[in-house]
Amino acid sequence: MKLPRQSLFRAAVVLLLAFIAQIIPLPAAVDVLRPPFVVLVVIFWSLRAPGVGGIGMGFLAGLALDIYRGALFGQYALATAVVAYLGVRQHLLIRNQTQFQQGLYVFANLLLWEFVVWVIDGWTGQPTGNWSRWLPVLSGTIVWPLVAWLLDRANAVAHR
Repeated sequence: MKLPRQSLFRAAVVLLLAFIAQIIPLPAAVDVLRPPFVVLVVIFWSLRAPGVGGIGMGFLAGLALDIYRGALFGQYALATAVVAYLGVRQHLLIRNQTQFQQGLYVFANLLLWEFVVWVIDGWTGQPTGNWSRWLPVLSGTIVWPLVAWLLDRANAVAHR
């Protein structure tokens, strides 16, 4: 199946913007609350257009996070690809649910993503952090309705 170039380009631009939002320097007190924008975008595209934003997008986005954060190469790639796989696998069930049910799904996926990264950190002897490590899971769940709405609107405008 051949995908339209506009869809791939749009997804890549949105992912780049999410990556920029992920790496903009913030004060430490605010930075611990920063939602994982890259993962939210991967979840969005995996649910809305699995052919465009599937496992490959998740893996490449995770590799970019690996490089940026200086983590074990493939750590974030694995975690983000797992989340993308779940989104692709469940997209027909989840995308038509209410915002609350989608929020629960996003919460579970963000929790799984952070858990995979946390486990790999522990296995490799890296510092596993404290309880504040889990705050982006909550902030990501809280901003999910806004992120989904903005991306849906941008997608609708682009299709006109």
